Amino acid sequence: MSSDDLENSGEIHQNAIKKSVAERLLLLLKTRGELQASDAGNILGTTSEAARQQFVKLAKDELVEAKSVSQGVGRPVQFWKLTARGHAHFPDAHADLTVQLLTLIRSSLGDKALDKLISSREEQTRDAYQQAMTGATTLEERLQRLTAIRTREGYMADWQQVEDGSFLLVENHCPICAAAATCQGFCRAEREVFSATLEANVERTEHILQGARRCAYRIWL
Repeated sequence: MSSDDLENSGEIHQNAIKKSVAERLLLLLKTRGELQASDAGNILGTTSEAARQQFVKLAKDELVEAKSVSQGVGRPVQFWKLTARGHAHFPDAHADLTVQLLTLIRSSLGDKALDKLISSREEQTRDAYQQAMTGATTLEERLQRLTAIRTREGYMADWQQVEDGSFLLVENHCPICAAAATCQGFCRAEREVFSATLEANVERTEHILQGARRCAYRIWL
């Protein structure tokens, strides 16, 4: 291998590393919300300055932005968060085509036809989820299985039990966000499907379409 080849190989390797760190930082902000560079560096096993430099580069690409938060005496603390473009960096399941089809159905066939489509999707999804619950005897087991399913579908889901004994299901990403924005029926259907699948009460407490970073659901028997 020539010296030029070695140099090119080194540049490719360095670019791959930089891309990997950048992608990991974006994923951190997506799944954990606003972070200081020091916290991001600790999580990734690097220095706060290295994380800050990566954030600055991502900011130039308009994927992240910084905001200053006053915490009493002293200089404001800088937090980093995803921009709208940063959120769009994560996959939205064939967003443009989906919106076009929904708009066409509504304009050509009317709202009733669109409601029927959503109801059919809701029924199929509920049946598939309930089949996956076979053998699960507790709410925790059902919630764990549902979380795994939703993560495979691209929702970056997680769950935890909270102090009052209820549970919190969190979805850090919505791969059908464009469709849901076009037709709110998709969001209504999700909550009802969760309730039927988990055999529990489900209340949405955070909603991406209302400006939240994530969708979150409180679940209790």
